[in-house]
Amino acid sequence: METKKLTKREMLKYAGDFSQLFGIKEYTLAGGKAKGVKAFDVKTGSGLEFTVLADRCLDIAGLSFNGINCSYIAKAGIVAPEYYNENGAGFLRSFHAGFLTTCGLRNAGIPCDENGESFPLHGRIANTPGEEVCAKTEWTDDVPVLTISGKMREARLFGENLILGRKITCKYGENKIYIKNTVENLGFKRETLMLLFHFNMGYPLLDEDAMLVTPTQRLTPRDQDAIKGEAEYHQCQPPTPDYSEQVFYHNLKSDPNGDTSVALINEKLKIGAAIHFNKKQLFNFTQWKQMGEGDYVMGMEPCNCYVGGRIDPRNSGILDSLEPGEIKNFDLTIELLNGMDEISSAIANINGYMVRD
Repeated sequence: METKKLTKREMLKYAGDFSQLFGIKEYTLAGGKAKGVKAFDVKTGSGLEFTVLADRCLDIAGLSFNGINCSYIAKAGIVAPEYYNENGAGFLRSFHAGFLTTCGLRNAGIPCDENGESFPLHGRIANTPGEEVCAKTEWTDDVPVLTISGKMREARLFGENLILGRKITCKYGENKIYIKNTVENLGFKRETLMLLFHFNMGYPLLDEDAMLVTPTQRLTPRDQDAIKGEAEYHQCQPPTPDYSEQVFYHNLKSDPNGDTSVALINEKLKIGAAIHFNKKQLFNFTQWKQMGEGDYVMGMEPCNCYVGGRIDPRNSGILDSLEPGEIKNFDLTIELLNGMDEISSAIANINGYMVRD
């Protein structure tokens, strides 16, 4: 969708209120387990629309592009944080998935126990409400810039004190979402940092015509189920009865600065979703392929760890950490691809990583 380039004053000639063209709508959900969740609907004016959940880590629930849904919403739907049960796999009863669920900050992957402390599935941060949440529109060089920001705290008496800061930015007429994350250790001892950005692609962007495109230089199946699907890891199947999830670790090529990209494309629909990130911040790309009936989703997950939890042998000796007072940055850009020209350009860019020195 091509957006006409107008100045602020020119827009006001066509529209009584800017919400006709773009904007952020704030509201509170009512009914069921979603009751009380504060949310923001964002419309960029480019055909990109999405929902940010202030009470769920400023994660992204539904996302559509040109009227086509791109996100997976799990069976539980949106669940308020007070229903979260961190015991065992209780996370799954609050896991709405959405376009983005953030996993961490001190565990990502399976629940585990270490040094007498229990760490829940994918950590606690996704079920943490935001503080100091702010949504606003500002004009830069006569272009509206939409931002939602806030911070989430993971802390306890006699324990950790970590802050995840997040700023989500979009520009009017663009089909991109910029997500800047900072994690700060406000405590007085070193803390392990495990962070995984769980992007979840859903129907109809995801169907049997969709394909994952990555600059993979080494592919590692997680287990025997994944080994069975290794040859077709990048291909999608229709919803399949009794499908067992397949998880793959990708060592991606990048440019000399560490920048890299992955994408899920659907040439039949002529749309795609690309994720741009930096391997110096997030060295691993985990692919979660679940082609089951009702559980039909492709997870695209930049992360700084492997998903077996803190005790996964793959994480031995490599886990990231934060010293007291230290801050680390994790930046991502989401780009929705519109038409075959943008899809072809994205594929060429991703393939270009494979031929660079």
